[in-house]
Amino acid sequence: MSILSKINQCIECKEHLPFLPQPILQYSQNAQVIIIGQAPGIKAHQSKKPWKDASGNRLRDWLNISEATFYDKELLSIIPMGFCYPGKGKSGDLPPRSECAQKWHAYLVPKEGTKLTILIGKYAQDYYLRDNKTLTERLERWQSYLPHYLVLPHPSPRNNIWLKKNDWFEKEILPIMQKMVNKHLK
Repeated sequence: MSILSKINQCIECKEHLPFLPQPILQYSQNAQVIIIGQAPGIKAHQSKKPWKDASGNRLRDWLNISEATFYDKELLSIIPMGFCYPGKGKSGDLPPRSECAQKWHAYLVPKEGTKLTILIGKYAQDYYLRDNKTLTERLERWQSYLPHYLVLPHPSPRNNIWLKKNDWFEKEILPIMQKMVNKHLK
């Protein structure tokens, strides 16, 4: 049985989810870029496609890639920290369930190599970087995580305040990151 078949049959955290488990990810061993984000939102859950919402539109803009390229699994793997929609919290979606990363990421995300892994948001960065830095500190020092990792804030509209306060991110850092992602996708 393939790793994706096993993931799609997983029911480990079923009792904690608002709906039946429905893992939302995109994976190929051939992909040279891996995006690791939080967990699918309700729109991704409904469409059964990762990042199929306003956050995904902004992410594709940030990376300067088309929707067709983004959803080409041979080019780009999309692996969330939690594979299923976790439900709604007081101020947005609940955090991703921790079971998925602990159980499945070792099979999907190479420890080292030539692949570029984009860590989006606090949950992915905390899990992979384990450096106790804030999001802003990580983005200010983004080059120290190369060549294996790129760090990005979550592209959610909820982060508009952070983006306005830190406009250097989109002006100075994103153009460089776009070139790096484009190089890996070719």
